[in-house]
Amino acid sequence: MVKIKVENVYKIFGSNIKTALKMLKEGDTKNAILEKTGCAVGVVNASFEIYDRETLVIMGLSGSGKSTLLRCINRLYEPSSGKIIIDNIDVTSLSEEELRKFRQHKFGMVFQQFALFPNKTVLENAYFGLEISKTDKAICVEKGLEALDLVGLKGWADYYPSQLSGGMQQRVGLARALAVNPDILLMDEAFSALDPLIRTEMQDELLSLEDKVKKTIIFITHDLNEALKIGDRIILMKDGKIVQIGTPEEILTNPATEYVEKFVENVDLTRVLTAKDVMIKCSSIIYGKDGPKTALHTMKEKGISSIFVVDKSKLFKGVVSAERAKQAVDRGEKDLQNIIEEITELQVPPDAPLQEIMPVIADSRYPLVVIDESSRMLGMIARGSVIAGLVERGVSQ
Repeated sequence: MVKIKVENVYKIFGSNIKTALKMLKEGDTKNAILEKTGCAVGVVNASFEIYDRETLVIMGLSGSGKSTLLRCINRLYEPSSGKIIIDNIDVTSLSEEELRKFRQHKFGMVFQQFALFPNKTVLENAYFGLEISKTDKAICVEKGLEALDLVGLKGWADYYPSQLSGGMQQRVGLARALAVNPDILLMDEAFSALDPLIRTEMQDELLSLEDKVKKTIIFITHDLNEALKIGDRIILMKDGKIVQIGTPEEILTNPATEYVEKFVENVDLTRVLTAKDVMIKCSSIIYGKDGPKTALHTMKEKGISSIFVVDKSKLFKGVVSAERAKQAVDRGEKDLQNIIEEITELQVPPDAPLQEIMPVIADSRYPLVVIDESSRMLGMIARGSVIAGLVERGVSQ
């Protein structure tokens, strides 16, 4: 379901906007427009959709227009042309009073600078958005404490910002945005001011929060690795224009322009690819109803020394080795119950990062098993399938 629709949005700064806009639509460059009109071009003809509960990352180098585009979405900057439609409401047509009310329940914003009040406690900072909307004090406190708990700051309510680390202060900023229970979180370079280790922790915290709070998130960054880690999809901008929109893998494996190709050329694909990207369909399976002789027969036919066991619904049960199957036959056993190895440590979800998978599979005598949240077997990952997956995407070994 589409949550936000951006239609042909332009943003120009200056006093001669009509002339600048006309020149821009006729194909003049930013520099030519600046020289002739004194106007600076921020965003050029941006059009895209954001889906409900999606995390969309807008990225680019300094001056690319990413933060300007974000501020157009909630009308902190007035678009020079175009429409912003959120939940079927044309935000660009709202009066100032309508916009103020719309922002109060629709948006939460987290900035690069923490912007906390030093004379207020952590809790008071967390519920500040509710307080200024004249929410009852008891509800402010309740919602503030809930938000602090969500971001891992339970027990810190009575402290002051100066007593917290940078990462903890940013968590307070995130709690403040969450306390008002917005539909949409806008995060403008939210982690850029943090040290690398703390920044990584905050990225992980945000990924964890996505499952808990189920918000639509627009995240601004200039860091490609951060974009790849956080985003369901990425918008890459240059000189105010959108040059490509796609999933992290689409951006990496099918760059739309030479600029995008150069932007991503040094990225380690193992940070981006997941289990589902490199898994292969497994034809070497038997069913729980089968016996050890059937297992041995199938392994012989396939030329393999172990086989996966599933039930009729493809629920994964474990693995049986040829050695254990032969021993069961010698003992006269008719079923697999006593010889199935569960290998829970080798079961991975489809979204498991390849970077985490590779060390595990290197030390395992069995392939990894990709299972969904219902424990159904989706496929398998062997060392060969990992290498093949990387080669297909242009990574030399």
